[in-house]
Amino acid sequence: MDKSPKTQHIYQEQLHTVVEYIHNHLDTKIDIAVLAELSHFSAFHFHRITRALLGEPIGAYITRARLETAAKLLRYSDNSIETIAYSVGFETPSSLSKAFKNYFGISPSAHRNKKELIIKKQNSMTTTLNIKTPKIQNLDDQNCLYYTMHGAYRSLDYAGAWQKLWTEIKAQKLFTKGIQMMGLPFDDPNVTDPNNTRYDACLIIHKDAKPNGDVGVKTLKGGKFAVFLYQGSYKHFPEVYDYMFNNWLLNTDYQLRDAPPRERYISNPDRVAEDKLKTEFYIPIK
Repeated sequence: MDKSPKTQHIYQEQLHTVVEYIHNHLDTKIDIAVLAELSHFSAFHFHRITRALLGEPIGAYITRARLETAAKLLRYSDNSIETIAYSVGFETPSSLSKAFKNYFGISPSAHRNKKELIIKKQNSMTTTLNIKTPKIQNLDDQNCLYYTMHGAYRSLDYAGAWQKLWTEIKAQKLFTKGIQMMGLPFDDPNVTDPNNTRYDACLIIHKDAKPNGDVGVKTLKGGKFAVFLYQGSYKHFPEVYDYMFNNWLLNTDYQLRDAPPRERYISNPDRVAEDKLKTEFYIPIK
């Protein structure tokens, strides 16, 4: 198989299409033949290529996406286990229960009933978080350039990702007023192995753009969000999420939508003191 940079470049573009399709169709039977057609990979090499790019077989990736989504819905929604099972593509609640227990070592009902024991991280930090009361907002669809990274959130090369995106803005002459820096942390590190967590660095754009290798183009779907304004160091993001999900969300009548949260980086860390950095967190609710 050709390992040239040009080939890798093309494969990354095609993988974006496959991954987005999977996460948008968890509630249906996902046909591998459809994924192969979407990817434009050779049918003979489809499994080999996707495994090399994803680090796991495509079937395992789909199963993990279903189960990790179910774990989040069990924690942050009042939907029945039956409803959740169907919403992530299992034919029966019992099939979800079996797969869930095999993967997480705990049943869905135990996960829901004892979530405070398996979800909240223990730490001794006494940091007082500067978080404002959230505003409830409805957002329109937004187009963006994005770059995907995998790995523990604290270890990712964010500076390199933003540099790559801004370089693409310049190359495609996309610069306008109102470009926003957004981050999409797709996975909960309390549920997903840190090596598998996925993050998209996004630049919200206002002109038509084209994908280029590992830089993709997509639409961030609009909807209702609880928007929190936080001031402080990025290193306290885990505590911010603990507060938003385990303190605020669980004590309101809102339920979490099946969509990733968003982080909007308002301040420039090269120009603003660490404790003065401002970030907006968008939690998808219904």
